[in-house]
Amino acid sequence: MSLRDAKILKIVPNSLTIGNSLCGFVAILYTLRAYHSDSAKSLLEVFVVSSCMIFAAMIFDALDGLAARAFHAASMTGIQMDSLADMVTFGVAPATMVAVLTNNLREFKLWQLLMVYALCSVYLGCAALRLAIYNVKAITEHKNSKTFSGLPSPGGAAAICVIIFFVYTISENSSEVLKRLALILPGYAAVLGLLMVSKIPYLHVGKWLVSMLGNRRKRLVFAVLAIVVILFLINAPTVTACILINALAAIVTVYILSGPLSLLLPRKWRQRIFEE
Repeated sequence: MSLRDAKILKIVPNSLTIGNSLCGFVAILYTLRAYHSDSAKSLLEVFVVSSCMIFAAMIFDALDGLAARAFHAASMTGIQMDSLADMVTFGVAPATMVAVLTNNLREFKLWQLLMVYALCSVYLGCAALRLAIYNVKAITEHKNSKTFSGLPSPGGAAAICVIIFFVYTISENSSEVLKRLALILPGYAAVLGLLMVSKIPYLHVGKWLVSMLGNRRKRLVFAVLAIVVILFLINAPTVTACILINALAAIVTVYILSGPLSLLLPRKWRQRIFEE
């Protein structure tokens, strides 16, 4: 490989990180379209698109780390860029979604609206603190851990997005569900924020998947499952999409709860699950 090719390859991780931040920026811009929505259905569609952009950003976020390791292109600049992109996509975008969604669904008094904004600010502030702490640890501690200390920011964003997806699948009662959601979602966002800055251990999903795919037998199982899902999508796209969305919502919810519930396990079991 020539020196020029090596330099081009080193640009790839940062380019993927920029893709992450652009997805977050588009999610925020699209969320603002909610103020022009004239029905609950069109309002929900706005947030579904914004949530899809956040999930697209998660793909970029996973790929930039893989690219950095594959091309030996990890750098301090990349670490800082990654956290700045995550702040936009998994911090500002979800907090904006919750605030705008709540504001568009209910007529709140001023003190209630300020409470909503305060709860969204807790999520945003905790996401910023969590990413700052992660950066410091990444620079000062050179260990390859299979766990996170505290809920990772993409997990917090995913927890908010899957609720939007789930409500979208029950479109018949989506208007009523959304109005109830407006009362719960800001508080839920604040709880997610506090989990981010906690010391509760969470599994590093990216590294877990890499280790799973490293096993030939498990890789074959993943391939078979992927083929089955693709065949179902071709033959019954709507039904399969609903099943996948509900499965995704369940998986993310289990992941969020896995941290606090793991504290109830004996220490030996915790060490086996979160073995570093």
